[in-house]
Amino acid sequence: MSTKAVTPAAPPRADRPARAGWLTPTWQRRLHSAAWSFASIGIIIGLWEWAAWMGWADPLPAPHVFLGAWHQQLHFFDRANTIGSSGEGGSWLGVMSVVLWTSMRVLLGLTLGFVLSLATGIAIRYWSLFGKLALPAVTMFAPISPVAWLPVAVFLFGIGDRPAIFMVFVAIFFVMVIATLAQIDEVPAPYIHIARILGASKRQIYTSVILPAILPGLFVTLRINLFAAWMVVLIAEAAGVGSGLGQIVMMARNTFNASLVFFTMTLIGLSGFLFDQALGWIQRRMLWWLDARKVGGRNA
Repeated sequence: MSTKAVTPAAPPRADRPARAGWLTPTWQRRLHSAAWSFASIGIIIGLWEWAAWMGWADPLPAPHVFLGAWHQQLHFFDRANTIGSSGEGGSWLGVMSVVLWTSMRVLLGLTLGFVLSLATGIAIRYWSLFGKLALPAVTMFAPISPVAWLPVAVFLFGIGDRPAIFMVFVAIFFVMVIATLAQIDEVPAPYIHIARILGASKRQIYTSVILPAILPGLFVTLRINLFAAWMVVLIAEAAGVGSGLGQIVMMARNTFNASLVFFTMTLIGLSGFLFDQALGWIQRRMLWWLDARKVGGRNA
């Protein structure tokens, strides 16, 4: 009686995990988040269109009106019509130029405000004498609205980019200093005690323990203040300190052009959304030691 040798099936190779799909989990999260974003915007547009069709939105134009008439709004973005600018630009090139001007002011103001507020907050806690001198001034200036600084910005810098950048800087500097102090005070004491036991100096404790511990919370505060920065720069531009989206909104108000108002608001919303996404990307790259989903959101 002969027996056949049975060859056992080869076990699955450890270096070949089962394919769950053609997308990685990261891209699946991103597409899932993007789908919900489009759904949210679509619902708002649908409700707006329905309200306009029912006559409840008068005198506001329906989305298909101001979005469909985009080609009629381009000449308002002509750089020859903006303060402190010259040249032709009545096309999408002009739109991109205006958006870029506003975005650069926000970016410079945010960068200066974040870096200097972080340095100031650490210095207040690092040197007690400096803290006793600087903290009362910070707490006194923090409640002042950034809009109140507009005349000061014009007095100091005149007309142009610098007043708008200064206002963005002021809008976040004092708030971020106070946030930095709060984050430093909330660093767990065992972290500092262990660093001291290991022989770390005061400087090493601040650079290697405190700074990594406070950055996640500060980035959250910075992303919240990003929207305040956009509001401030638009106010500065609308007041005539330079060309930008704020000046276009003011021009639309003066000409009673509702379509231009909402077209520009759409550009502002898209720009702010892209800014927040870019800041979230920077946050995830800088805070590489944290879980990406806890740092930059579910779509990280």
